[in-house]
Amino acid sequence: MFSASDLKKGLKIEIDGMPWVITEFDFCKPGKGTALYRCRMRNLVNGSGMEKTYRPTDKIDKPNLEEREMYYSYFDGHHYIFSDPNTYEEMAVSAETLGNQVYFLIEESLCNFLLFNGEPIEITLPTFIEKEIVDTEPGVRGDTATNVTKPAKIDNGYEIQVPLFINQGDIVKIDTRTGAYAERVSKA
Repeated sequence: MFSASDLKKGLKIEIDGMPWVITEFDFCKPGKGTALYRCRMRNLVNGSGMEKTYRPTDKIDKPNLEEREMYYSYFDGHHYIFSDPNTYEEMAVSAETLGNQVYFLIEESLCNFLLFNGEPIEITLPTFIEKEIVDTEPGVRGDTATNVTKPAKIDNGYEIQVPLFINQGDIVKIDTRTGAYAERVSKA
């Protein structure tokens, strides 16, 4: 159990059986009365938000959260399988849980899991991955005043915007947090 004085930005708490993270925190001490702790929170399961005010005597539950590192192993046709490097226990994760992150999975890459009651609610991939460009139009040089980009596809069909100098067969670094091009690693 947390007390209201333990509240701070980034703290994970449980409200009505759901995990929440405090995104904004404000301590208010009016001239009369008791202090107030105002919090803006985001639900870790569905992403919804809410605001809540606590008094110093309020008690807040701790969520049953666990952080684990797991390796991505393979796709079995329905689920993405991750394995624990210590116990070799496997965990199946659906494409809905991963979202666009499925395009950035590389076998044997280490991922960080946040589990709530044993179920994954947040999966953090390595920040950067390297992928080959399999399809892009040749860049046309001309009067370009600013950074001009063109669409390019990587080996799994995901499309990113790349600079004009990137060609088919080049290896590029992609930021998995945004899904955007970061830099060219090698030329074809």
